[in-house]
Parts: sequence; C-alpha cells; structure tokens
Amino acid sequence: MIIEQRIYTLKPGKTAVYLDLYRREGLEVQTAHLGRLVGYYVSEFGDLNQIVHMWAYEDHSERESRRSALFSDPRWIDVVARLYEMIDRMENRILMPTSFSPQLQL
Repeated sequence: MIIEQRIYTLKPGKTAVYLDLYRREGLEVQTAHLGRLVGYYVSEFGDLNQIVHMWAYEDHSERESRRSALFSDPRWIDVVARLYEMIDRMENRILMPTSFSPQLQL
C-alpha cells in the first residue's frame, strides 16, 4: 500500500471558505473516485493556512486509474476550479511503508 500526502497552503483567510466548499461539494465526489481517505487535516502550529490530506492506494497503478476517473468527472472539474483559486502552493508526496509500518485497516 502507498499513501499519497497532499499539502495545500491556502491564501490567508481562505481556510474556512475552502473547507466549507470542499465539505459541501468536493468530499463526496473525491471519495467516490479515490476511495480510501486516510485523513483530512488543518495546520494549527508551524506553517499556517495549510490543508493536509492523505489517500491510500494499493499501488501506483491504482492511484493513476482512480485519479484519472476523478478528473473525468465534471462535478470534480467544477469544484476543483473554485478550490484551486484559494490555493497559494501545492505539495505532493507518495509515502512508501517501511517493513515495520502497521498496515492500515481501511
């Protein structure tokens, strides 16, 4: 299993607006396509105005096919265009488990 970690640094003052729009219009669509949401977080200390979300996939191939389906959905295209307007910087990591990492039960 691999974990995709996405970190979005939002423009100041946009965190509540972003989360509200995502909760109302994005979460259901994204979860339907990507499947295994590990967590969705906001920063409280350190770098502020950050959204961190993580998704689990069996492998890179599954990630690629699921994300392709997501970006083929007009509902996602509509909401993501509005979400992107609030993002100042995007980071993405693929995390590989170590041999002693606990297995996620998703």
